[in-house]
Amino acid sequence: MPTLSSSARGTARAAARSAVAVAVAAGTALALAGPAAARPAAPEVTLASLGTGQYQSAYSERNHVLWVTTAVGRAGDPSALLKVDPRTLEIEAAYAVPADDTGSPESVYGVAVDDEHNTLWTTNTRDNTVAVYSQRTGERLASLPDVGHAREVVVDAAHDTVWASGYSAGTLVAYDSRTYQEKKRITVEGSGPAGLAVDERTGTLYAADLTGDRIIQVDRGSDTPTFIATGDGPISLSLSKNGRTAYTADQTGGDVSVVDLRKGTVTRTVQTGAGALSVATDDRTGDVLVVNRTDATVSVVDPRKGTVKRTVTTGANPNHIEMADGTAYVVDKSGAGENGTDQVTRIRFRR
Repeated sequence: MPTLSSSARGTARAAARSAVAVAVAAGTALALAGPAAARPAAPEVTLASLGTGQYQSAYSERNHVLWVTTAVGRAGDPSALLKVDPRTLEIEAAYAVPADDTGSPESVYGVAVDDEHNTLWTTNTRDNTVAVYSQRTGERLASLPDVGHAREVVVDAAHDTVWASGYSAGTLVAYDSRTYQEKKRITVEGSGPAGLAVDERTGTLYAADLTGDRIIQVDRGSDTPTFIATGDGPISLSLSKNGRTAYTADQTGGDVSVVDLRKGTVTRTVQTGAGALSVATDDRTGDVLVVNRTDATVSVVDPRKGTVKRTVTTGANPNHIEMADGTAYVVDKSGAGENGTDQVTRIRFRR
């Protein structure tokens, strides 16, 4: 598998070593429960330079690696998978994405980790394909066609299944994570599925339908989806730890919707900021983190109270958030890093 030049990796490592950690104290005021109540400690925030054209990231617990996809968005331009040390934010390896059937490099956008099989799944939006890579070598193992405007991908490790969303085709495609063979394809006419989340206990898939302002629900063993109304312009989705609640980042509304999946209703709508684009759940605390692209912030939301507990500033144009063990990784498209690269903001929350 070809890699980027050693000089490019050296530049990235040097940029990462210059990362500056700052404690961010900005945030909305908390309502104190009494004289003994104390404001939670401010998180530790570190900003580092990484790649150009960053899109999403995924954390591998097995390898203790943060994988970052880069694609600048123009056909024929280089795209890469970055293997990043989450402790130092240095690039350990940069794997150039191989060419497609036309000789033009594929471009990786969405990404998810399958630690059980030590693989990495990506969506190649411009090529309408999904790809599988080895986490050990960076080698591309498979390229899977016919996923129109492939946007996001999610792994259901408990059921050896990987789901991908095809935004322009209104499709949700399931693959066998062992053989890479397609298992199921569901098309919802007129829909625009974007963000995905899966409840591994039940195998139920949830997709944010950006076009229809709803959640598409696909139960395991069923080919007939059901629908739950949510906020205005849902583009990303995460689940509570118990799988009973969904949270949608509503791009048009600039908010996060809290959705009771059993009742099929929105129970709270919390304003977070302009351009709400990506959402993740902190399973330790139950808090919901929302990336607001236009405002260049992350909102920390208490979904039970329906309040924003804290607002953390990121680099410009934050694009995606990944949550792992109480630490959030936010990749941006700021161009503000060393040599015009984009940046990653790491947010470590203190209990």
